[in-house]
Amino acid sequence: MATTTPTDDGISEECPACETTTIHDVSVQILTESTDAENAAYSREPYRVSVCRACGREERVRMNNA
Repeated sequence: MATTTPTDDGISEECPACETTTIHDVSVQILTESTDAENAAYSREPYRVSVCRACGREERVRMNNA
């Protein structure tokens, strides 16, 4: 995981697309992994979602590696 530096407007992180450090909007989202409607309630996992403000590149990293 990249080292992050919090700022007033977001988090400064390395962006592979921009090839430099840029400001990112970072959040934790609960995402459903199963496409089966019957099991969807049991397949939700937390993800760290980071979106580069410069280029819009989005990165999702699963926080629970179970």
